Amino acid sequence: MVTPLLIVIIALSLIFDYTNGFHDAANSIATIVSTKVLTPFQAVVWAAAFNFLAYFIIKEPKVANTISKIVNEHFVTVHVILAGIIAAITWNLITWWFGIPSSSSHTLIGGFAGAGITNALFMGSNGLQAVNMHLVLTTIAYIVLAPVMGLIIAYIVTVIILHICKRARPSTAERWFKRGQLVSSAALSFAHGGNDAQKVMGILYVTLFTTGIIKNGDPMPSWIPLACYTAIALGTMSGGWKIVKTMGTKITKVTPLEGMSAETAGAITLLFTAGLGIPVSTTHTITGSIIGVGLTKRISAVRWGVTYNIIWAWIITIPISATIAGLIFTIMKLAGWA
Repeated sequence: MVTPLLIVIIALSLIFDYTNGFHDAANSIATIVSTKVLTPFQAVVWAAAFNFLAYFIIKEPKVANTISKIVNEHFVTVHVILAGIIAAITWNLITWWFGIPSSSSHTLIGGFAGAGITNALFMGSNGLQAVNMHLVLTTIAYIVLAPVMGLIIAYIVTVIILHICKRARPSTAERWFKRGQLVSSAALSFAHGGNDAQKVMGILYVTLFTTGIIKNGDPMPSWIPLACYTAIALGTMSGGWKIVKTMGTKITKVTPLEGMSAETAGAITLLFTAGLGIPVSTTHTITGSIIGVGLTKRISAVRWGVTYNIIWAWIITIPISATIAGLIFTIMKLAGWA
């Protein structure tokens, strides 16, 4: 049955997807803007177009299936979902305001899990019984693994390209690298759309079977992916300029060659993990890739002070989002709303 609360949850989920888009726009466009291959406006339109293109090509929602199983079915209620989404939007906006490239993916997972754990405690159960620990631990492991994969691939790609082009004229090579950045940023935007839009798809699917509109195991209604890909693409078009500055200039100075290598590495990592159904962070991945291209010059080329601050944001995102969601659910419960 369609209720006002269900409509609110759907609306907030799409708002989160929109904030995900403008929060994570920096992942797709930071390097291509910092190297002046495209203007900021051209870059966000380019990225948004390839965000949405994933809707037509990626048909198997493996990441969405993973997200839908983060909290065990017995402990999922519409109020758990609502608290998780509000917490995710809150942390996304806080980190966007301060220009911190944190993970929208982990914000959503932390919020959903935190609300589920709190509900389990109110039900008199062990809080950890509320979450699928295998999926949570896998997600936590990829907080480290995804940026390391991006770093290694970016380093290798950069070294290979430098070796191939060592006899080329600098002006000719630069021109080709700028053209290559158009392709690599498109690939990264495509991977970002295919990875991140699925996370809200998973939440909406859980919401529909929790409210009895569909049965668990039924096919996903076709409007869900269309709405999610549209929301994230529109969010990307809104940009996230504070985070673009951090990603594109503050970690290391990026040339067209290095931008192309970082974006290629990020796209490879995201498409690989999406194929496994692992909800990794596009933010973590591209940050690791940018560090990787910086390391090809020298260790000191990476501004480690900025990098350490980013890593701290990664570490605290899940627990803070979970805590915010837990507090919101507790308020709902004590007020008699849940």
